[in-house]
Amino acid sequence: MDRLKNFLTPVKATDDEYEPLADDSSLTLEEEGETYEDQAPFSWIEYAIFALIGVAMLWAWNMFLAAAPYFQTRFESNEWILANSQSAILSVSTTANLLALLVLMNIQSSANYPLRIKASLIVTIAVFGLLTISTVAFRNVSPTTYLVFLLLMVGASAWASGMLQNGAFAFAASFGRPEYTQAIMAGQGVAGILPPLAQIVSYLAVPQSGESNPPFNSTTAATTTLDSTPEAAPSTSAFIYFLTAVLVSLATLIAFYPLVKRHTALVESRLMLDEDTQQQLLSQSIISLEEAERLRRHYVSPSTLFRKLNWIAVSVFLCFVVAMFFPVFTAKILSVHDDSVISPGPGEKASSIFTPGAFIPLGFFFWNLGDLLGRVSPMFLPFSLRDRPVALFAVAVARLVFLPMYLLCNIRGQGAVVDSDLFYLLVVQLPFGLTNGWLCTSSMMAAGECVDEGEREAAGGFMIGSLNNVDMTQVHMYVP
Repeated sequence: MDRLKNFLTPVKATDDEYEPLADDSSLTLEEEGETYEDQAPFSWIEYAIFALIGVAMLWAWNMFLAAAPYFQTRFESNEWILANSQSAILSVSTTANLLALLVLMNIQSSANYPLRIKASLIVTIAVFGLLTISTVAFRNVSPTTYLVFLLLMVGASAWASGMLQNGAFAFAASFGRPEYTQAIMAGQGVAGILPPLAQIVSYLAVPQSGESNPPFNSTTAATTTLDSTPEAAPSTSAFIYFLTAVLVSLATLIAFYPLVKRHTALVESRLMLDEDTQQQLLSQSIISLEEAERLRRHYVSPSTLFRKLNWIAVSVFLCFVVAMFFPVFTAKILSVHDDSVISPGPGEKASSIFTPGAFIPLGFFFWNLGDLLGRVSPMFLPFSLRDRPVALFAVAVARLVFLPMYLLCNIRGQGAVVDSDLFYLLVVQLPFGLTNGWLCTSSMMAAGECVDEGEREAAGGFMIGSLNNVDMTQVHMYVP
């Protein structure tokens, strides 16, 4: 409160006192032909913190997927729950996450975005702490009881994820640095690349019995994992997965506090430069900087945001609609060398990387590797289309060319028109993921540059509604 009074008191300061602030390049920067007087100076430390927040967004959900073999062991005594548990988990998660985004998107003027981020991380820590305990305690509860417990944990985690997504993108937009939005996107890419990599390593690490490999699907993958490992292995793995989620969320929460202090200082400098806001604050009873900042906001309806972000919003939507086809094809495309691996000649050693259990996750890995590179690329490319929304839309439409390219590959082992695994991995999967990451990141960065300063946070929350749906489709195919 004293700090707020201090900078509100010298309202009649001379021009000389404000001259250094006006000349400071950190407060007046020109980018892409526009001037942002409230833009914060760029910091790699802050960039790294936002990237860590991006990792935390998807890490929790990825740990649910990685622990799927463990859930199979908890439900194996009830066939109905075993067959329907994954559908229930997906339904609860998607519904809770969507509701959180819709509710929070309509709470703008009174929103406390740092609080949303901190609350979401605390809830995630609590949820995965309970899940960690459940792997070593209460092992004898019935499948029905455990399913109810698990769905409650999934719902709480999905709601927390919605709070984190809404809060983080809005909070990043408030800095006026599109690089920080890109950092969150890059962090999501890092979290997205780990599940297929873990699947490949775990599959190759377990000796496969038998002379042939059944066609890969999510059910056989889980069964193979369970049958090929000691009984305690799924429980031990789940303990590690859940504990890792706790540690990642805890580290993110600790790293976030310096960012809040930096944001508070930025809010102070903005309020000092805004004479109209100062007069408004002096005439009202203000008890905190957060309340002072909220007074500067105004509600922006979704229709108003769409009118300003129409090409960008449609580009993101189309980008994600096209991306929804990638897991469908990737789960069905096999290596062109699969037959020779299944029946190796005398003295030949079978290469497990070409078997469906490893090759299909390899396809996911290359797509997500391209996606990660695409999300990072806007920081280093010498050109940008962020100031050309129509061009972004044209790129989104052009990405449709990747869909017929899948038909040239070895779908269901029926033969490939282009008899090459390198064509599939390097010409189809990698560029498809690369364009996805670049386009969605460029669009998210452009959103904050196409609206007024007081609308950036609302724009960040508006754009995340579309972004969320595709991030879920990217990981659905890892579900056993």
